[in-house]
Amino acid sequence: MKATAQKLWNDDAGFVVSIELVLISTICVIGLLTGLTAVRDGVVSELSDTAGAVQDLNQSYSYNGVTGHSASTAGSNFQDSLDFCDSPNDISGQADNCITFDGAPADEF
Repeated sequence: MKATAQKLWNDDAGFVVSIELVLISTICVIGLLTGLTAVRDGVVSELSDTAGAVQDLNQSYSYNGVTGHSASTAGSNFQDSLDFCDSPNDISGQADNCITFDGAPADEF
């Protein structure tokens, strides 16, 4: 038993392969983190654009009442007010006031 344990302890046959695997996996993980960070920033930017487009919709509507022979409907109207973090002079194509990016902005294609 002791001789087998000593042989296993002194065996270096797979040492180089395991170091190479650790190095390759470390490089892959660093690359994945960088790529996922870029994907995260892109998704946040696109969601901000979508939110800005929905926010800029004119949500006010109105219609007049209709009266017929035996029925009638009342009119209705709605006036849209500014949402939280809105300002009337928001610049189109930029992130909304509440969204901040830590990195430098990148051009969208």
